Amino acid sequence: MRAAVFVYNICMRPPFHYIMISYIKGLFLLSSFFTAPSSALDNGVGVTPAMGWNLYNAFLCATVEDDYRAAAQALVDLGLADAGYKYMNLDCGWQGTERDSDGGFTWNSSIIPSGIPALADYVHSLGLEFGLYSDGGYYACDSVGGTAHYLGSLGHEEDDAESFASWGADYLKYDNCYAVSETDFVDFDPPIAIEDHFVTMRDALAATDRPILFSACEWGVQDPARWPGSEVANSWRIANDIGPPASWDSIFRILNQVVPITQFAEPGGWNDLDLLYVGNDLLTVAEQQTHFAFWSAVKSPLMISTALTSISDDALGILLNERIIALNQDPLGKSISFRRRYANDHDVWSGPLSDGSTVVVVINFQTNATRSLTFQLADVGFSSARAIDLITGNSLGTLTTSHTTTVAMHGSLVLKLTNVVPITAPRFTYYEATASSSILEGGANIRQVNSSISVVGYVGNGGTLTITGVDGGAGGTKLLSFDYINGDVTFYNNACSNCRNAYISVNGGDAVQAQMPISAQSWDILLTGFLISVSGFKTGTDNTIEIFNNDGYTPDFYRIGVAI
Repeated sequence: MRAAVFVYNICMRPPFHYIMISYIKGLFLLSSFFTAPSSALDNGVGVTPAMGWNLYNAFLCATVEDDYRAAAQALVDLGLADAGYKYMNLDCGWQGTERDSDGGFTWNSSIIPSGIPALADYVHSLGLEFGLYSDGGYYACDSVGGTAHYLGSLGHEEDDAESFASWGADYLKYDNCYAVSETDFVDFDPPIAIEDHFVTMRDALAATDRPILFSACEWGVQDPARWPGSEVANSWRIANDIGPPASWDSIFRILNQVVPITQFAEPGGWNDLDLLYVGNDLLTVAEQQTHFAFWSAVKSPLMISTALTSISDDALGILLNERIIALNQDPLGKSISFRRRYANDHDVWSGPLSDGSTVVVVINFQTNATRSLTFQLADVGFSSARAIDLITGNSLGTLTTSHTTTVAMHGSLVLKLTNVVPITAPRFTYYEATASSSILEGGANIRQVNSSISVVGYVGNGGTLTITGVDGGAGGTKLLSFDYINGDVTFYNNACSNCRNAYISVNGGDAVQAQMPISAQSWDILLTGFLISVSGFKTGTDNTIEIFNNDGYTPDFYRIGVAI
C-alpha cells in the first residue's frame, strides 16, 4: 500500500546474517549472503569513516574564530586527536554573503578575522586536519529560516574548489539548500537530480590535486546510498538531522532508515547517520552510549558536535572508548546489519570484523530505569561463543544459548564474539500473500510491482490479509519470516518513524506486534527475512495467519515463511 507521505527536513540466513541485493526482472530484493560490489569513491581519503569535530549541534551557525581555535586545542588537550578525531570542521556561518570582484568565494571577516588560510594553518600546526563547509545551491543552509543568504557554490564549483584547496582544506561538507532556485530554501522533493550537484563538486575537488574528503549532506533526499555508480562522495547523509534538539526518537528514526542500506558501507564510502549528540543535553548517559556505539558499528563518520571546553567526564569517557572506536575504524569496513526486532523491547544487530570475530549490538527499547535483558545467540546464528563486553572491556567467558544482563533505559549491550559455534539456519515453507487461497478484506488488494512480483497492499485501517492452509507442523510457537515492501519514509519523529506496525494473529489468537522498518525510499524494493515468533499454531495444515493494523497501514506483503 503506497499511501506514503514523504516528509523531509533540512540537514542542517534467516535470521539476517548477511544482507544481499539481487535483481529479479526489475525488482531489487534484499536477502541473505550479500557482498556489495565495490563502488566507493577512490580519492585517497575516507578509507575508514572520518572522525573529528563539527560545531553545529552545539552552536548552530553562530560561532566566532575563537570557538574554532578553542575546539582545535581541546581536541589535542583532551586526548581526542590521539584517539582518531583529527578533523576540525567549520559548518554554516563562516561564509560571506557576496563574492569578491573576481567572483571568488569570501569569508565573513567579522567571524574569521585572521582569515581562513590562517585558521587552517593554526589547525594544521596542531597536527589536525581542517574542514570547510559549502552548499550545492545558490545559497547555503542557515539556522534562521534561509534569510542569511550565505554563499553557495552552485555554478562556481571549479573556482570554489580551487579556493578551498589553496586555503588548506582537507574536508568539505557539502549541503543542499537552495538547490532548485534562489527562492526555494529547502526542497525535499526536488524536480531535479541533485546527485548532479554533488558529482560536479566531486570532480572539481579532484581537479585541485589536493586530497579533500568529500561529505555529501543531502539529508538522504533521493536515497543517495543507491545513487547509480555511487562513487559520488566519501560519505552521504542518510536521514534528517539528529537535532538539535535531539531525542531518543531521533535515534530510532535514523536507526530504521539505515536498516535497508547497511550493505553500501565500504572503505571510501560510508552511510552518514549525522553528527554525534554525545555531550549535549536531552539524551541520558545510557542513550549517548547507545548512540555512539551504534554509529560506530554502522561505520558512520564520528563527528563530535558539542562544546569541548565544557564537556562532561561521562561524555568524554564515551567518546574515548578505544574498543568502540576500533569497531568504527575496523579495516574490513563492514557495517553491522539488522538481525531481529522484538517490538517495544530490543533490537539485535551484528556484523563481521577484520580479525574474524563478530560484533553484536543489542539495543534496549524499554523505558524502565533498568531492566533485565536476554540476548539469544541464535539471533545472530550461533549456539555458543566467547564474549567480551566492548563498553566495559570485561570478558564474559563462553556464552551458551543466551546471555542475560541488566541494561539501563535505552542502554545497549555491545559484544565481540569469538570461538563461535554456528547453528543451522531455519528453513521455511513460504506462502505468497497474493495466492488464490489468501483472504483479502476491508480494502486490502493486490498491487503489481513488475511483471514477476505482486504484493498485497492496503492492509490496515480496516484492511486485512489472511493466509490460509498454513502447515503448523507439531503446533505451538513458530518462527515466521516476512518479505515485504515499505517505502513510507519520514524525516520527522513519530510513533514508528521509518517503520510500519503490523499485528499478526494465528488462528484468531492474541496478536503480536511487529515494528517493520522501511525497505527503501521507494515502493519497489523488498526487505526479506523479517523474523517474529508467534504462538497458537495447531498440528496439521488448517492454520490461518491474519495480518492487520487498526490504527494505520502495514507494509505491502510479498510472502510469509513458516519455519519447518
